[in-house]
Amino acid sequence: MSGKLYIVSTPIGNLGDFSPRARETLEFVDFIAAEDTRVGAKLLARFEIKKPQISYYEHNRREKGEYIAQRIEAG
Repeated sequence: MSGKLYIVSTPIGNLGDFSPRARETLEFVDFIAAEDTRVGAKLLARFEIKKPQISYYEHNRREKGEYIAQRIEAG
């Protein structure tokens, strides 16, 4: 069974602009791939969402990208 990839944009500057649907999506997923996990941690803490984060950015995209794809494919 393959999983799903959700793309959730984050507000620029004001966390109050984070949509209820975006919050619901993050509460539903198994993990979150974030470019900057420090920023992601602030967002998750603000909305009391406890999900593991995976750092994914330019310099680790090959290693982490493959890992993320495998997790999604595994469901």
